Amino acid sequence: MLQVLINGIVLGSVYALIALGLTMVFSIMRVVNFAHGQMYMLGAFVVYYLYGQFQLPFWLALPLAGLALAVVGVLFNRLFFQPVLASAKREENSMLMAVGTALLLENLALTLFGEKQRGVPPVVDGSFIFGDISEGGAILTYPNAMVAALSVTAIAALLLFVQYTRPGRALRAVAQDKEAARLQGVDVKSITTLGFAIGAALAGLAGGLLVTIYGVNSGIGSNISTKAFIMIMIGGAGVTSGAIVGGVLLGFAEAIGYDLLPGSLTYLLIFVAMIVFLVFKPNGLFGKPWG
Repeated sequence: MLQVLINGIVLGSVYALIALGLTMVFSIMRVVNFAHGQMYMLGAFVVYYLYGQFQLPFWLALPLAGLALAVVGVLFNRLFFQPVLASAKREENSMLMAVGTALLLENLALTLFGEKQRGVPPVVDGSFIFGDISEGGAILTYPNAMVAALSVTAIAALLLFVQYTRPGRALRAVAQDKEAARLQGVDVKSITTLGFAIGAALAGLAGGLLVTIYGVNSGIGSNISTKAFIMIMIGGAGVTSGAIVGGVLLGFAEAIGYDLLPGSLTYLLIFVAMIVFLVFKPNGLFGKPWG
């Protein structure tokens, strides 16, 4: 049971980071970025090439992955999302745009990188051993501990940024009421771009972290987007605390399910549980009705 707890903490911390990125975009644009998983995948490939192939230090490759995906987020927002949101009269148009960008990134990745699963050398070696393994003890490898620690650090840094900096307060204002923020002198277009960049950067950081454990392939994006969507639906769309709680809950659900059940059955039960949950809590744990 201790091993399941440790696995849940590691998965939950990274999943919370992924969910926060998606929540950041949704809260300021009211668009579910279906390309979020593909941005995770690109971040993983950036670390794969910079650290795994070109042998740059991991501690340099990881922030570069976040920066690279922030640039991708800015370009996608300015070239695709903002023009559609400015001219579209129906929400379906922006949703189709989001799906289209996901397909674009996935097919570009398939063309550039192929279908092969890639991995990177361990960043750190060793493990913590808790108790006697044969009698219910557990192992926490140094790579897993590193991933969890860096994920929590990134989440804390984001929360501090949003809470205590001027751009962070502007992001919160735009998320709460765009028109009121505009009347108070906030440059809504620039702040929206910043939010999209931060959301994409968080996806890139999460991908750069998990590639050190699970590797990466060009088809992983859709799976990550689905998980991110589950997380924000559980916690409440557009709610920061909900994204964190949703990520942690999904991480523990996976850890418990994979310990007791086959992988395919685990996600079948997770989907069934989510459907039942949303029947009784359609706005998630912390969400409010839209509109």
